[in-house]
Amino acid sequence: MRIPSILGALGLGLALGAAALSAPAAAQDFPSGPITLVVNWPAGGGMDRAGRLVAEYAKKHVNVPIAVINVDGAGGATGVRHVADAKPDGYTIGILGASIISSQYVNQNANAIDDIDYLAFFGPDPAALEVRSDLGVNSVDEFIAKLKEASGSVKNGNDAPGGVSHIAAALLEAETGVKLSKVPYQGYAPTVAAILSGEVNSATLPVHQLIDQHKSGEVKILGVMSTERHFMAPDVPTFQELGVDLVAGDWRALYVPKGIPEEHKAALEKMLADTTNDPEFQDAAKKMGFVITPMDAAETTEFVKKSDAELYPILVEAGLVKVREK
Repeated sequence: MRIPSILGALGLGLALGAAALSAPAAAQDFPSGPITLVVNWPAGGGMDRAGRLVAEYAKKHVNVPIAVINVDGAGGATGVRHVADAKPDGYTIGILGASIISSQYVNQNANAIDDIDYLAFFGPDPAALEVRSDLGVNSVDEFIAKLKEASGSVKNGNDAPGGVSHIAAALLEAETGVKLSKVPYQGYAPTVAAILSGEVNSATLPVHQLIDQHKSGEVKILGVMSTERHFMAPDVPTFQELGVDLVAGDWRALYVPKGIPEEHKAALEKMLADTTNDPEFQDAAKKMGFVITPMDAAETTEFVKKSDAELYPILVEAGLVKVREK
């Protein structure tokens, strides 16, 4: 009667041993197929270029293809929803920016910051005030004076309400007491096209979006909304230098749906840490105008929560909190 018991115990032990061996193997097998990286803004803009750069260099660290797709709309909220609702297996990741914070207070259907898990931080992207050269202003003071003389006379290209460049424009109004005619676009690329075509007179985009046109004289960057000057435009003062306490802009982070297996999440975190700390990646990013300050998953999560806490009262003051009031 003891033999079946011994055999049963032996069989159970072998089964448990096999399971224990298969768990690390399963972790090592991930990823075993293509990964999709979702950009929540249109092709050609800063978020799109950043996402494609990450995908290009991440391929060095995983032996699978990484396909980039654009799912834009609703000030970036549509793409975030696409990732948040994806199968939580680690094969769908996304890149997003500061609009995740503002969108949750503007759009009831937008995801809140806690609806997703963060993997890595790419870096900050300070906004700036850009004007067409034919607007006839050469400084922030002249820009403010023009608007105080004729309120609403300048058409400013920016995101839809809740988007980063829209918030930058709203904060510019709040800090200087002027009134812009804010014209919304779905992303940076169409906003760039609008200011270059003359459809709008100014924009509140990140520095690198119009740096070439600034250097050629087609556009003037009047001030940077950061605590320090941008390395691509060292000739341009910050708003703080000019006596205006205005700091605004975007940032970029990578994320996944809630609930993916921990070993898959760990593998993605490593892939992105290896990528963002890769000197070749950092050199390529700098040439594109990106500031790279890598952070891991825990640091990124803390950064997003802190940014939310800091931005909320500013959004309230600017009248941009419509839902999820605290």
